[in-house]
Amino acid sequence: MARKISSIAPDWWDYTTIDDDLVRDAASLSPKRLIGLSRPGFKIVVHDTLEEFYLAEALEYIESWKQSTPDNPVGVCGPIGPTEQLPLVARIVNAIGLNLCHSHFWGMDEWVLSGKAVPVSHPLSFEKTDRVLCFNRIEKKLAMPNSNLHFPKSDTTAFRKSWEGIRCAVMQGGQGDVKHWAFNDPVRRKGKFKNQPPTPSEYRKLATRVVDLHPLTITQNARTSGGGNISLVPTQAVTVGPVETWQSEKVSIWHAGHHDNPFGMRLTTLMISKGIADSAVPMSLLADHPNVQFNFFRGGLGECAVRMH
Repeated sequence: MARKISSIAPDWWDYTTIDDDLVRDAASLSPKRLIGLSRPGFKIVVHDTLEEFYLAEALEYIESWKQSTPDNPVGVCGPIGPTEQLPLVARIVNAIGLNLCHSHFWGMDEWVLSGKAVPVSHPLSFEKTDRVLCFNRIEKKLAMPNSNLHFPKSDTTAFRKSWEGIRCAVMQGGQGDVKHWAFNDPVRRKGKFKNQPPTPSEYRKLATRVVDLHPLTITQNARTSGGGNISLVPTQAVTVGPVETWQSEKVSIWHAGHHDNPFGMRLTTLMISKGIADSAVPMSLLADHPNVQFNFFRGGLGECAVRMH
């Protein structure tokens, strides 16, 4: 049977092209049923306050970096979105005197303009955000060497090589409106993928790369980072891929309820819980990763009932 055409962007694949029954099942999930969808390899954790939520996210950095030694360097791959955990990471490092000389950090992604990753002077630069909110706040005697900070560029060679010989204890992320992690968006409907999206195995072969962004991703980032000014947001980015994601021992996704909506959080939770992987819903591919954790703020779970405003 032919797949549906997207109701959002007809030239793209996205979650509006999946089976209607799956959509109805996801929308019908109560918070209690949602929280009960844990299974081996997929853990659901719920936090009652935002303070607890972001502190727990920050502590994943600390717990990972504490494992790092000269002969066993350990790193974290971290997102921009959310960002609230970043100043907490710096404060904890300083408070406990954690020396980061053997620790590593990978930025998940960066905007691309005219074929090049934007410089740190760009107002939306993810590297600048990581540095200003976290790494520049760490005491110099504890700070991570600049050579251990890895940010993706349009030429991905150095970034991809930086994963060799370093253990990534955790890859954190948020979930976007288009159900991505990092900028692993659905692909365009063209060429080989005009009538069917990539199979999960095809999509999982993608490594760090420059990608075209789905229109939903552009509008979301305008909403969350640019006051709604869509013209401010680039239409391309360089992003960590499934290849690097599967090199990470754990994938930890943080749902505060700000970036994606009640339906989206339910959809990907249900698909991962049931082992339903479909590249039109990229986050669902994590159904095949051996160690995934979804972290929810209870107050952000919302509901999928109709509310007219």
